Amino acid sequence: MKRNLLLTPGPTQLPPEICASLGKPIIHHRTPQFQDNLKEAVEGLKFLFQTKNDVYILTSSGTGGMEAAVCNLLSRGDKAITVEGGKFGERWTELCRTYGVDTKVIEVPWGKAIQPETIQQALEKDKAIKAVFITLCETSTGVTTDVKAIASVVKNTPAVLVVDAISGLGVIDLQTDCWSVDVVVSGSQKGFMLPPGLAFISVSPKALRLVEQSQSPRYYFDLREAKKAAEKADTPYTPAIGIVIALMESLRWMKETGLENLFSHYARLAKATRAAAESLGLTLFPDPSCISNVLTTINLPPGVDGEKLVKRMRDTYGISVAGGQDHLKGKIIRIAHMGCLDEYDMLTGISCLEKVLKEMKYSFTLGAGLSAAQKVFNE
Repeated sequence: MKRNLLLTPGPTQLPPEICASLGKPIIHHRTPQFQDNLKEAVEGLKFLFQTKNDVYILTSSGTGGMEAAVCNLLSRGDKAITVEGGKFGERWTELCRTYGVDTKVIEVPWGKAIQPETIQQALEKDKAIKAVFITLCETSTGVTTDVKAIASVVKNTPAVLVVDAISGLGVIDLQTDCWSVDVVVSGSQKGFMLPPGLAFISVSPKALRLVEQSQSPRYYFDLREAKKAAEKADTPYTPAIGIVIALMESLRWMKETGLENLFSHYARLAKATRAAAESLGLTLFPDPSCISNVLTTINLPPGVDGEKLVKRMRDTYGISVAGGQDHLKGKIIRIAHMGCLDEYDMLTGISCLEKVLKEMKYSFTLGAGLSAAQKVFNE
């Protein structure tokens, strides 16, 4: 059987323990048994989100959680800021405009991060802005946003700060309460090591006041209903029962490992992959000041077609990495460091990358990337 190694920024590899948990017999969701599972899952989510605020579980992809944030916080005609530095920042803008929000878009060059003072100036210029939407890790570019610094600006205004942490949560640090972040959205198929199907959203008291005031139409994603159900250890509608049960296993493992150990593990994988790329004579796409440990985004040299490289790694050798999006299509590859990946997975991916680059006539010293990565791992 051909190898199937996912080094993509979602979905990610599922560890055997999670696969086994997903195979357990289904139970009914309106039972004390499932309520106990739900309580444990929510407590585990609060640990990972680093919050005492409410955290709601939605049966959807992460984008459903993003939509829930928009339609619950704002009404048609309300003002908001969205930051676009890649495809997923653009999604905030698309969602806001879908619900008739008066959206001020701050565009950031791909590969760079928004500066807190830019947001501060926009908030000072228009006191009517109710929400600021940013992305923790922009996986289309490999950039991490300084959420802590932006939160320090937003918290002293009437606006709420909303963070898309779908890719970054559990991989890099996000201290929801300590940093005064109002809403955090995440999803199951990234750092949680689960299949797609669950979204998570934490809501601060400041944000809950907006939820109560919003006049936007909402039904399935109505957080008022989610809150009522959560108070009874329940969900308003049928949840993804099997994934919730597997979520408990994932969160137990994260608790046992410890957040600092998780973050340092992924930082190590990222450092080794970056060292490998540079030893192969390749450059990194993001600005060094905001480079992410969630994934490594690598510029491809002239003459190497990124789409063909990704296809050959996947279809011939069973190693999946991601290509570029939009104007970066064919020009970059993206190698993720999230979920249950370890150093041996990264070495396998680097080895395959070297093999395919050599097949595509790129000139470099074979083994240079592996040697550089091994050096980092042996430090």
